[in-house]
Amino acid sequence: MIVASRYAKSLLDLSLEKKQLDETRKDMKVIATVCEQNRDLVTLLNSPVVKTDKKIEILNAVFGKSISKLSISFLTLLANKRREGFIPQIATSFDELYKKKMNITTAVIKTAIGLDDKLKKRVLEIVKQSAGNSEIELIEKVDPSIIGGFVLSISDRQLDESVKHKLASLKKNLLDSKYISVN
Repeated sequence: MIVASRYAKSLLDLSLEKKQLDETRKDMKVIATVCEQNRDLVTLLNSPVVKTDKKIEILNAVFGKSISKLSISFLTLLANKRREGFIPQIATSFDELYKKKMNITTAVIKTAIGLDDKLKKRVLEIVKQSAGNSEIELIEKVDPSIIGGFVLSISDRQLDESVKHKLASLKKNLLDSKYISVN
């Protein structure tokens, strides 16, 4: 979304200027998480019925003690410009811009059960070989529905070595195959 990326870029530039880039990233992660977990807050921010002053008051109550003054001032600015509905997207865009600026590659590994430290270290090594010189941020997700194996996503590439995927492929091959019955 263009609006979100423009505001995120402005916040990134301001954070760099104020030497608060890492702190602002943490703040944006907090904001994104709260918005993701609290749909009522997002609905309220998007509501044309709730006045701007009330929205600013609510933003201060929710985030005032957990984020920096720079970030709370930014949220207030967004509310005053009637852009508060874009806060979740701005927080996400900020993180993407931060990763790009800091040369961080995100890898998501989905397994049926969690990874132990040895396996996590091995996955990081493999991803580092694929990502080149960038720093790696590994996000681990547990999804019992994949039965076993793993699904590894790096940027726009995905390697699906899950049992669920292999069973689906096998089923498709069996259904697509023409068999001649021998009597």
